Amino acid sequence: MDKVTVIRSRTVVMPQADIDTDQIVPARFLTTTTRKGLGKTLFADWRYDKAGAARPDFLLNRPEAAGCAVLVAGHNFGCGSSREHAPWALLDFGIQAVISTGIADIFRSNSLKNGLVPVIIDAETHAWLLSHAGAEVTVDVATCRLTLPDGRAVGFPLDAFSRYCLLNGVDQLGHLLAQGEAITAFERNRAWQP
Repeated sequence: MDKVTVIRSRTVVMPQADIDTDQIVPARFLTTTTRKGLGKTLFADWRYDKAGAARPDFLLNRPEAAGCAVLVAGHNFGCGSSREHAPWALLDFGIQAVISTGIADIFRSNSLKNGLVPVIIDAETHAWLLSHAGAEVTVDVATCRLTLPDGRAVGFPLDAFSRYCLLNGVDQLGHLLAQGEAITAFERNRAWQP
């Protein structure tokens, strides 16, 4: 996992509420166990027609979405089944943060484990972002602050361990493996009880 400290980007806006993980990455693409290439499956049923051609009117296919690393989504983003492929597809496409008033718990957990930053904000700030597609924002993981183009900053929740992992580019397993010497010392000094 790469370190995630500060994300500065224009936003792409997808205002629909209750976008579930099957819409983010349809189930037929879950046969892979690798992340590379999953970006092309992101919102596949919305991005492509039945023949596989890109729909020019879909927001991620539009020129103004190119290079946007922050997705502003409607409430309850990532609901539905648990599939790690959803954050993998977003990351492979180039999305580094998702902003909403509500992000489904399992999707949020999977995102944090893979380096995608879930940013939950208040309704007023969210409404502003929804009506200002392409706004240049800054997501600061160290301070848990989202800064808007006018300089206004709002906080977002991020637990200390997830923030540590993002800032240091380490996932949960990597963190545990880094504690190997301490674990060995503990086991060596532990008095075993029969």
